[in-house]
Amino acid sequence: MVLELISKMIWPDLCTLFKFHVSNTISSFEIISESSTSHVESVLAFPCSFAVGLLIVLLLVWYFQQVDWMGFAFSFGLLAGSISSFDFAIPTKQVQWLGFVFTGIILCVIVYRLTAILSSLLFMGYGKLSSAEKIEWNNRGFSTFHALFVSFMSFYLLMLSDIFNKDSQEELVVNRSSTLSNSVLGISIGYFLADLAMILWNFPALGGLEYVLHHGLSLISIIQSLLSGQGLIYILMVLFSESTTPFVNLRWHLDIAGLKNSKLYIWNGVALFFGWLVARIFLFIFFFIHMWIHFDEVKEIYPLGFYSLLVVPPVLAVLNVFWFWKITKGMVKTLSKAKHSK
Repeated sequence: MVLELISKMIWPDLCTLFKFHVSNTISSFEIISESSTSHVESVLAFPCSFAVGLLIVLLLVWYFQQVDWMGFAFSFGLLAGSISSFDFAIPTKQVQWLGFVFTGIILCVIVYRLTAILSSLLFMGYGKLSSAEKIEWNNRGFSTFHALFVSFMSFYLLMLSDIFNKDSQEELVVNRSSTLSNSVLGISIGYFLADLAMILWNFPALGGLEYVLHHGLSLISIIQSLLSGQGLIYILMVLFSESTTPFVNLRWHLDIAGLKNSKLYIWNGVALFFGWLVARIFLFIFFFIHMWIHFDEVKEIYPLGFYSLLVVPPVLAVLNVFWFWKITKGMVKTLSKAKHSK
């Protein structure tokens, strides 16, 4: 009954947003071919951004090669102390991690291209979008893909697997990791590198300084956890908060498609509000409570990771509260409009 009611409310909007008739496919290709010259920027945007991300990875590889991973410690000053790899970041693991990072970048490229192809076939107005709008449309495609991937994997690793089960291992909970968890971190690094490269290449069209700050802090935290094998439980908690991203992206897609007054837009806004409240407000409260309860274990994390754990999550929490305030204002405004239009 509930599904039937939801389908009646949302289906007309979905039919407006997408076209499912094969006969329209030919006209879509005609639109693309006629405007191919004007969309050179759209075609070149991701390869250029990919090159920037690849350069960053290569610089990281070069830097890592200067370090004796079997015993050398990175010096980060008196405050940060040092990050010591001990026997964790052995050369074979380094190669494996870099493979995960490149996999993340390549997946972003593939999903970016697939988003463009499928949108041109299914969405009536895609061919009429400007090159800048197409870039952001496709960018949000692989953003949604990454969000779904990491939120599902984080939930599995935190709730369903035995990695962080209290009685499953003698290892401290802050020191636990696995090949699967490391692959999730590596792929996420690849995503954040690719997305940050696109943000900087098209700055500020795809996001302002707050997005650069968010991605930069995320990269620093994930890389540290991957290299040290510590604090992964907290990284996964933060990555699970990406589960709200699909709602943010759908909101933008509906807006650009001219469906801002649709029921789907309204219901998506409500879902975004409650999703954000749970995944980015309540979850962060639980995050800090968990840190407080396990603070004796948290203090065992290497100095740079320990201080990062004290600084980065609060900054991200402030950003989440700021964005939640904007989301709440937008939802109230949308619901007020919908109420007056009846």
